[in-house]
Amino acid sequence: MKRKYFLIAALVIAATFIVTLALYPELPDRVPEHWNLRGEIDRYGDKWEIFLLPGVMVFFVLFFAALPWLSPRRFEVVAFRSTYLYIMLLLIVFFAYLHALKLWAAFSKPLDMNRSLMIAAFLALILLGNVLGRVRRNFYIGVRTPWTLASEKVWDATHRFAARAFVLAGLLGLLSMIVSSGALAGMVILGAALLASALYSLVYYKRLERRNEL
Repeated sequence: MKRKYFLIAALVIAATFIVTLALYPELPDRVPEHWNLRGEIDRYGDKWEIFLLPGVMVFFVLFFAALPWLSPRRFEVVAFRSTYLYIMLLLIVFFAYLHALKLWAAFSKPLDMNRSLMIAAFLALILLGNVLGRVRRNFYIGVRTPWTLASEKVWDATHRFAARAFVLAGLLGLLSMIVSSGALAGMVILGAALLASALYSLVYYKRLERRNEL
């Protein structure tokens, strides 16, 4: 099971490098690297920088492979191995999609970057929300606040709440992309889901604290 996730990730990364190498001779000397909130390119980089994102993908796979060794006792990721590997694969596919957008933009093809990126981000948020409740207490993945890390009960309750919040935020975000392609509304929705999850962990912890149930 574990090898399947790493194999798929390796195939995605290999395909990303192969496509980039094939297109590299045709790329302009300066390639777009960053877009502002209006979807306009506000920074260009040297041609070789197109390989940075595939390099980040490799780093993430190596990092996730090292998580079982890095995790301290009682915070092991092996307790939810299939879930954290699913999250790894979700990140790799998202980065590959982002890289494809950058390649498309490098050839000056018409592109609504905000809409293209935010739609994918909200789809990823929904997929993440569907498994977030299975994430066990650890230092690397999930809603890691002082209160969730201090109590396994708070961790579990917060992640059940965050799972619903992320799915709802993803659906609202997709709806916002239908109404408007601006990134600001989407970022507000995402920030609200993250803030609500963090505040929930604090409120729930304090409730248990008052009841002496920690």
